[in-house]
Amino acid sequence: MAEPPPEQPSTPPPPPTLYLHPRREPFEHGLIPLQKLIFPDPTQTLPSLRDKLLHHPSAKSHPHRIDPGVFSDTLQISPEHARLVFEIIASVHPSVSDPIVTAKPDQIDSVGVNVYDLVIFLYIQSYKRLLPRGQHRDSAAIADVWPSTSAFDGFLSALTPLQLARSNVRRSMPSHADEEAHQLSYLQKHLGNIISLLADSIEGQPEGEESLVLTMENFEHLSFLIYFGEKGSEKIPLSQNAPFFANSDPDMPAAPVPASQVHDWIEQNINSALQHISERIAAKENGPTNASDHDALMADDYANTIKPAISPKGFSHIEGISKQSYVKQASEIKTPFVKIVNCHESVIYLLAPLRYATVYGCSDATIVLGAVGKAVRIEHCERVHVITVAKRICIANCRECVFFLGVNQQPLIVGDNHKLQVAPYNTFYPQLEEHMKHVGVEASPNRWDEPIALGLVDPHDSISHPAGVSDCQTESAAHLEPDQFTNFLIPNWFQDEGCGSTKDNPFPLPDVYMSSQQKNDKNLVEVKQILKETQLEDNRKRELSTALHVYFKDWLYASGNVRQLYCLQGE
Repeated sequence: MAEPPPEQPSTPPPPPTLYLHPRREPFEHGLIPLQKLIFPDPTQTLPSLRDKLLHHPSAKSHPHRIDPGVFSDTLQISPEHARLVFEIIASVHPSVSDPIVTAKPDQIDSVGVNVYDLVIFLYIQSYKRLLPRGQHRDSAAIADVWPSTSAFDGFLSALTPLQLARSNVRRSMPSHADEEAHQLSYLQKHLGNIISLLADSIEGQPEGEESLVLTMENFEHLSFLIYFGEKGSEKIPLSQNAPFFANSDPDMPAAPVPASQVHDWIEQNINSALQHISERIAAKENGPTNASDHDALMADDYANTIKPAISPKGFSHIEGISKQSYVKQASEIKTPFVKIVNCHESVIYLLAPLRYATVYGCSDATIVLGAVGKAVRIEHCERVHVITVAKRICIANCRECVFFLGVNQQPLIVGDNHKLQVAPYNTFYPQLEEHMKHVGVEASPNRWDEPIALGLVDPHDSISHPAGVSDCQTESAAHLEPDQFTNFLIPNWFQDEGCGSTKDNPFPLPDVYMSSQQKNDKNLVEVKQILKETQLEDNRKRELSTALHVYFKDWLYASGNVRQLYCLQGE
């Protein structure tokens, strides 16, 4: 009998292709509606600003770094706005070890920011966000549910929460793929200018693109905007992917490379990424052919489902929750990026450590976020209560919302807002302090009561606005009256989640709110005592008990809290 042929060694599958991606953080959380930060011709203004900052005496004592005071004087903006810029750069910076990222709130002035990171940040202030598709189509249909209380409502409040609900936001909002393609196209258009801001001229050669070279150190600053790798996986240092720097000796400084070579290589990768996105979109339109295709599309486009979506790399967004309580704890949230979109008349709990959170187009809801280490953005919401611990928060185009905050930086309020209120943080859960430590949020300072109100118009949207409106300041937020302040109790659903050490609100209440709380507690004790001591016949006691139950039941239904009771019963 012939012997079977020897088994051939199996060829290992080729490594997956790593595509270039834009970093969403600076485009979603790093744009500031300050006209002085937006340069009509950045190619003329930013190179001279860069050189001026690099040659400032403070940049020599701390190589390539400047403090907010220098930036304020150089750009002629207020110290408050200069510090705001530095805080936002820290919140969207790609490094975990850069001094501005690791600095405590009171250390930002002393550590400063890298000049090259700063000029890249200033350059992308020219970015215009992608408009939701068909956002104006149903304006007449929703006029009755969004009253015009502002002279600017006709063109500023183009995307209101109830409009989102009525006009089917799932079809009109840009998908992840659309937004990524839009950001890549912006980078492709401006790539040459951005690279030139990081490049050095070769001495003795005439000025021009051919005389520009890029060091590996400056090349890495492009990590502020782009990265290689799959979403949810560890990002690979940019220089390790670049053929001209990949094999550099770590003990020897790599030789600079021509800026034109860097430009051509990145442009080639952007083209490949855009082609890959187009193929995924085409596959979606033709219907996924297998499970892996379906998973890839689910990860890429959250706008195609009305229920909470779980991507193959973990939980990333919640959409379309209506008239229910919804709970996610740390073990169920696998990614530090979360979006809550188009949720109405619900109570949503995300009790987990997060890096970024966005709440968009919600109404008549209470949303409790755990500890958010980088930034929270609340946009186009109406009659929403947001309870969160965060490093910083930005509120844009909201109405009649209340924010209970434990924040280390001043709340930023931009766009067309009406009747907003801020209050100190008012709840806790057992793992809260553990989550705060994990993401780097401190219990002090809590700057909930120091909101910064900027422009009424966001120059980063793609909507045209009448002349002069851009100079108007948005309506700021009022402090919630102490007698309206109440603690919020989070039900103890999580017996299997492990015991936490937090037994009380880690953020001390201001005296006026503490006094109000003590007064309410005292009144409750007195009412209980009066009811207990009141001498009534049995039938009168039954009537009183029945009346109390009826009023309490009416309040449960009127406030919507009855849904939480049903959820508790379900647990």
